Amino acid sequence: MPDVAVVGFAQAPNVRSTPGTTNGVEMLVPIFAEVFERTGLSKEDIGFWCSGSSDYLAGRAFSFIAAVDAIGAFPPIHESHVEMDAAWALYEAWLKIRMGEVETALVYGFGKSSAGQLRRVLALQMDPYVVAPLWPDSVSVAGIQARLGLESGLWSEKDLAEVAARSRADAAGNPAAQLAGTVEVAELLDAPYFADPLRAHDIAPITDGAAVLVLASAERAADLVDSPAVITGIEHRVDSPALGVRDLTKSPSTAAAGRALDLDGVEIAELHAPFTHQELILRDALGLGDQVRINPSGGVLTGNPMFSAGLARIGEAANRVLDGSARKTLAHATSGPVLQQNLVATLEVLS
Repeated sequence: MPDVAVVGFAQAPNVRSTPGTTNGVEMLVPIFAEVFERTGLSKEDIGFWCSGSSDYLAGRAFSFIAAVDAIGAFPPIHESHVEMDAAWALYEAWLKIRMGEVETALVYGFGKSSAGQLRRVLALQMDPYVVAPLWPDSVSVAGIQARLGLESGLWSEKDLAEVAARSRADAAGNPAAQLAGTVEVAELLDAPYFADPLRAHDIAPITDGAAVLVLASAERAADLVDSPAVITGIEHRVDSPALGVRDLTKSPSTAAAGRALDLDGVEIAELHAPFTHQELILRDALGLGDQVRINPSGGVLTGNPMFSAGLARIGEAANRVLDGSARKTLAHATSGPVLQQNLVATLEVLS
């Protein structure tokens, strides 16, 4: 089966709110044009299109069909969709190319979180019989997870503040970031609690945004860019959605996905951690030591567009290979409550 490489990535600015519609068209049209310009491809060159979004978030049925307006009505396209983060749409597109059905694919995700009450919408992903009817607050559930780690001595509030401070400092170099800048750890620790023990800086901001990524077979990719980012491994695993049957301070599904891959030599990791303590959980699950640079883009703590943030982690990791700043990177995406579902990918220089 042919290898698959990332040849282009673009994302809309991560903003607190946008006046656009919930189908994402206004955010998608400019970034489609951006990746086409970078790769020299056109709509006619794309063999398969796949998107990730959520009708619950959009507040309308078949919002992903409305988003296809960003592609255009002609010529006809082969298109599919996943009702979750577009990182899983990338997995479907990756399989299409691996199976030899197409040579190229374009993957995109979008979300307009500002259109509703995000923390309430996310309650719909919980266990539908026991938990969801209680309308649990997603941030408070994460607060329970953070509290368990604090009381077991796995991390401290200072550890969490250090993650937030580093993320915002790194985001200064990311023009798409929603939050960025230098802030002292002591200053963060003086901030009031938002959902004890979490403070505002421990929580990814509500964000509107979109991302797009272009895949190609390794043979085709070599003709499009100088240093294609080959996806040398991709795995995803799922933990139980029942919060009471798993240790929330660990991520077995992330660890299992990581064990299935060759992580030796990873220089940079883009982790989809919507809360500061979740970065620590993911680093431990993947065995990432101090030699691995974590989230040089600033990560989702500086901009977290639902249903495209995971795809953007793959795009950011790929960019480090595409621009020659790293030879091997890791990307992670999550979906579901408190790290329930996890996807891990490795990307490397085409040999």
